[in-house]
Amino acid sequence: MEPQLPSAQIPGLPSPEPGMDWRSLNRFRKDERGEEFYLTCLQYGQHLWQQGLPARAILCLDRAWGADLHGHEPILADWPLPYAPLVHLLQHAPANAFLGNPRVHFQHYADRLGAPRRQQRKWRSWACWALTRATLPNLPGDPRHDVEEPTLDQITSALALHGHPDEVTLWQSAFPESTTP
Repeated sequence: MEPQLPSAQIPGLPSPEPGMDWRSLNRFRKDERGEEFYLTCLQYGQHLWQQGLPARAILCLDRAWGADLHGHEPILADWPLPYAPLVHLLQHAPANAFLGNPRVHFQHYADRLGAPRRQQRKWRSWACWALTRATLPNLPGDPRHDVEEPTLDQITSALALHGHPDEVTLWQSAFPESTTP
């Protein structure tokens, strides 16, 4: 049975460029991860969503959160860090499309990140883990992964220290209404 394709775009993500594929991101070298890379990650994430591939779309959002941006770039005014789009994706992923377990994904990702901007990327991953737990509370964690899961207060403090200006507010506003921290 073919996966059911999502009916609409993810709000908060730009429309993809025509003909996007894996080469759209692979063309960027490690030292070219600024605004253009960020925009391409968001567009390709939208493209993957429209193809019925929510798990792969999450991986593109991971790459967007890892872009080398400082918080003042014009692209962020148009396309803020994709915390709200992640929640939308989690809430609207077609039941027959592969989503994996994003809670475990973010838990593992946060614990295994290296340079560059390790702390920033680590705490963004924990922020996404918290959003995933709030949005899909029935997803289990990985009991074999020995890691101390942070509290919302710890995530808030670390994002305030390592994230962009107003990133904490952006993250907190993405929580589903019934679970706002």
